[in-house]
Amino acid sequence: MKITYAGKGLEFSSDFMKSAEKKLKKFDRFFEDASAQIKADVKKDSESVELTIFCGGTIYRSEKRANTMNSALDEAVEAILRQIRKNKTRLEKKLKDGAFKAQFDEVPADASEEELPKFNIRTKSFPVKPMTTEDAILQMLLLEHDFFLFRNAESGALNLVYRKNDGNYGLIIPD
Repeated sequence: MKITYAGKGLEFSSDFMKSAEKKLKKFDRFFEDASAQIKADVKKDSESVELTIFCGGTIYRSEKRANTMNSALDEAVEAILRQIRKNKTRLEKKLKDGAFKAQFDEVPADASEEELPKFNIRTKSFPVKPMTTEDAILQMLLLEHDFFLFRNAESGALNLVYRKNDGNYGLIIPD
């Protein structure tokens, strides 16, 4: 797995990089050709690690905060493993053949396979009006939503604004 590291104003130690490579080897049984990105951020009271794995058009992501980067990486790896196990039936077509074979061998023969949860999907349509990013954020706040889809008045493309965990806003622009 190809791993890239990114951090604002910090250097990754060789020990952390070796540890990260060892921890990410857990995913080799799931992915054939994958790449990972590790972003780190150091604050006064804690350190955060954002782990993103790209494989065959599917993106697996987890962001965790802990006292050390190693602890945060451990938690992020475990979170992605939980996501994969939780959605194993849906993901089996996208993952490497035999990725879950060891787990099935451990399960007794009379154990029933977990049923997939039913998604209750509410469909809603609304007019997508051209507006600026600032107007879209204002509209999102007025609706008390965490995201808002709009047509960008400058480019004419569909964009999405969203509220981030730190209280700031993000803008998604499709390619």
